[in-house]
Amino acid sequence: MPSSSPSSPVSSPLAGKLVTVFGGTGYIGNYVAQALLSRGARLRLASRAPAKAQSLKPLANLGQLQLMPCDVINEAHVAAALEGAHHVVNLVGAFTGDLEKLTGEAPGTIARLAAERHITALVQISAIGADPASPTAYARGKAMGEANARAAFPAATILRPSIVFGKDDQFINLFAGMIELFPVLPVFGPEAKLQLVHAEDVAEAVARALEHPELHGGKTYELGGPEQLTMMEIHRRIAAAQGRSRSFLAMPDGVSATFAALPLTPMSRDQWTLLKPGSTVAPDALGLADMGIEAKPLGLFLDKWMLRYRKHGRFGAANERAKRHGS
Repeated sequence: MPSSSPSSPVSSPLAGKLVTVFGGTGYIGNYVAQALLSRGARLRLASRAPAKAQSLKPLANLGQLQLMPCDVINEAHVAAALEGAHHVVNLVGAFTGDLEKLTGEAPGTIARLAAERHITALVQISAIGADPASPTAYARGKAMGEANARAAFPAATILRPSIVFGKDDQFINLFAGMIELFPVLPVFGPEAKLQLVHAEDVAEAVARALEHPELHGGKTYELGGPEQLTMMEIHRRIAAAQGRSRSFLAMPDGVSATFAALPLTPMSRDQWTLLKPGSTVAPDALGLADMGIEAKPLGLFLDKWMLRYRKHGRFGAANERAKRHGS
């Protein structure tokens, strides 16, 4: 059976190697950093906000972690961040700003400079739905980034995750907070199917791609979990894990699009446009299993994560268990 447990630092080809991770202080970057540190790699996290990664320092040995300010659209910054590196990972992503430069052109710059320095392996993080013809700047930028990275560094490994979930994510927790507060909630894109992928599995895929570029280099993998869930099913599962009875209203597409166009809403127009067709692994795509990784389902974590959203929190959960056992 495939395993997602990391190699030990002694056995990993990454032990002692310097890995530069662009955008490594973000949500996914935290998981990637932990996966690489556990393998004994030396990390250089290059980011506009390196201070955000201070929490990783206790996980690193002396000299194993370097935090470096870097703007990926500045070629001199990128070159400095790559100095002496053996491998490179680009995690930079955004929904706002100049996405053509940030997620389209910058990956090409990173890849070109990496190739000039004879860096062994490069992992480019993209997204399911990357499409040069997409109506969204996000998907167009991701597609441009893929093309530019592959053109400059043909042996790059491109990873396309679906929506990434984890304990402190901004997806499951967004809906969990609303379900906690409101007895009736609208559901946008209720039939949209998502193949949510756990952040640890994405990080494991990054690490394995770096460990074995001879196996994964030049390939594109779509990363999704073991099940496809509709938005309505996700809402209902969250409510059940909180022990709450809620009414969910399926919103028509026209209403959803209008909502997304309003300012200060939790969903942007681009996010709605990307949500509507769903985010699932293509039937013929390489995936986590092809990297020897057994994908973790949402259900493995949801009950535990929803404890803080339940009435009376952990004490409420204990009372419910006591009632079921007749005490």
